[in-house]
Amino acid sequence: MMKNEALFSEINLGPYTLKNRVVLPPLTRSRSTQPGNIANDLMADYYGQRAGAGFMVTEGTQIEPRGQGYAWTPGIHSQDQIEGWKKVTREVHDKGALFLRSFGM
Repeated sequence: MMKNEALFSEINLGPYTLKNRVVLPPLTRSRSTQPGNIANDLMADYYGQRAGAGFMVTEGTQIEPRGQGYAWTPGIHSQDQIEGWKKVTREVHDKGALFLRSFGM
């Protein structure tokens, strides 16, 4: 029996069943497309590569232009930004992972 077996076992989180107890915390990557602070293919690849985690929280995402705390962080207040995040979310969901977007102001 592995000493850390629980880490790799399923657990329920509200209505969700996580495939393991590994969590990717929010980490600001500053990789959004400029101009426009748009989530892009590089970000979709980044989160897709980490889809083995049981649960992921994205980097902070501003909900309006005045909420941007760091340069090149993605927003979600324009249609282009929303479409960019849809691409990232599809990549993660296609790999069977759960994804929570972190919003900040």
